[in-house]
Amino acid sequence: MIGTLRVPLYTAVVVLYVVAQFVDAVVIRYVMGGAAVLALAVSAFYARGVYAVSGTVFFVLGVGLFLYYGDSWSTFVLHFERVLGLLALFFVLPFMNTLIRVGRYDQSLSQWLQWKTGRAASLYRRSFSVCHLLGLFLNIATIPLLVRSLRAALQNWDRRKAETFYVRNLLRAYALCLTWSPMEVMISTTIDFTGVRYYEVALFLLLLAVTMALIDWGVAGVSYRNDPLADNGEANGETVGSVGKKATQLLAVLVVFTVFVSLLQHWLGKGFLFSVVLLLVPYCFGWALLARRLKRYGTMALRHWKERTEGLANYFFMFLGAGLFVEMLSQSSLLAVLEGWFRAGAEHAVWLYAMIAAYFFVTSFVGFHPLVSLTLLMPLLKPIVALVPAVPLSIVLICCSLSTVMYSPYNISVSLLADELGINPYRVGRWNIGFAIAYMAAGIGVAMVAEMLVHR
Repeated sequence: MIGTLRVPLYTAVVVLYVVAQFVDAVVIRYVMGGAAVLALAVSAFYARGVYAVSGTVFFVLGVGLFLYYGDSWSTFVLHFERVLGLLALFFVLPFMNTLIRVGRYDQSLSQWLQWKTGRAASLYRRSFSVCHLLGLFLNIATIPLLVRSLRAALQNWDRRKAETFYVRNLLRAYALCLTWSPMEVMISTTIDFTGVRYYEVALFLLLLAVTMALIDWGVAGVSYRNDPLADNGEANGETVGSVGKKATQLLAVLVVFTVFVSLLQHWLGKGFLFSVVLLLVPYCFGWALLARRLKRYGTMALRHWKERTEGLANYFFMFLGAGLFVEMLSQSSLLAVLEGWFRAGAEHAVWLYAMIAAYFFVTSFVGFHPLVSLTLLMPLLKPIVALVPAVPLSIVLICCSLSTVMYSPYNISVSLLADELGINPYRVGRWNIGFAIAYMAAGIGVAMVAEMLVHR
């Protein structure tokens, strides 16, 4: 019976969050907060693993801080709003995932991947490109799809060598595609915090992603130059042509969506994350209408959305608990010491960026989801945001938070790939730590370049 409450309750929370952005009424905030508390309670029955542990710890600490620093219990429900934008994005993302499946973009790219490439280095680049493109739209679902597609080509390889190929190829490509994706929650959260526009950081983020991809391809070309592949058949011209068409369509979907989101953000003045949440569903239905697949899309989208919404218990439990903790922590005096460290670091940009990188590296192994780490970091950085250039700071926050996608044993991407391969998540992360550190260092370098170009 409790399980049947998840979809309507999560929907109510998101709808009330959207309404609250336009209607500044105390009663709306109280109703929204009450719905959030109910969603937290219902999610507690279904949260599992690190999400359940983290959510419980955050909630207990948050309640403790509320008892010490908070007001009356009547205000308790008002302390969950901070994370509702993040949860709203998870709530609407299935509509974009379904659009890709209805258009059969994933099948076309997956079939192209399975054809004979001749050399392992070529397969590495091709798989990297497919993962990068699909990851922009399918998000984490890209990883198991490509693992299954690659198995045929790598069936004759030594198991350890094949595992390193999967880990390096898929996780690095996935992290680099998120680096510049306008639908990535790390990016939208960061630019809302720093106050920059997406187009101000997009080219720098794309430069970072391309640079690291070329470096990775070069290393892979040397590492896999003598490794043969299993014969998976020859490509036919018709399918190869359709792949190029599908890839062009995907990029068009992303570019047009980004333009619309930026225009809506400018018009409403409500922030990038909220603009994505507000526009994504009608945009997907509009694209399906133009593609003359509206009926099929509507049927599949609603079914997929319901399935994914029922599975959001982990996110609702952990992030609502974290939201309470961060909200109460920001009202306490416990952050004074850390704020002093970051304020001192603000006098020298490189040191500040290095501190941010070290913060995400440490918290990723403690068990924090990068979104939770970012949410905890924002109150610490708030006093110094006006003292440092916003564009470079945004670049560093984005690349350092997303670096955890490649190595953190508590990140869903690493956990999912480890489960697909049947190996320990710590072992998966170990093979990418060096590249992740290089990626953060490159991100800091790009941030310094941006500071010279934009803020000289």
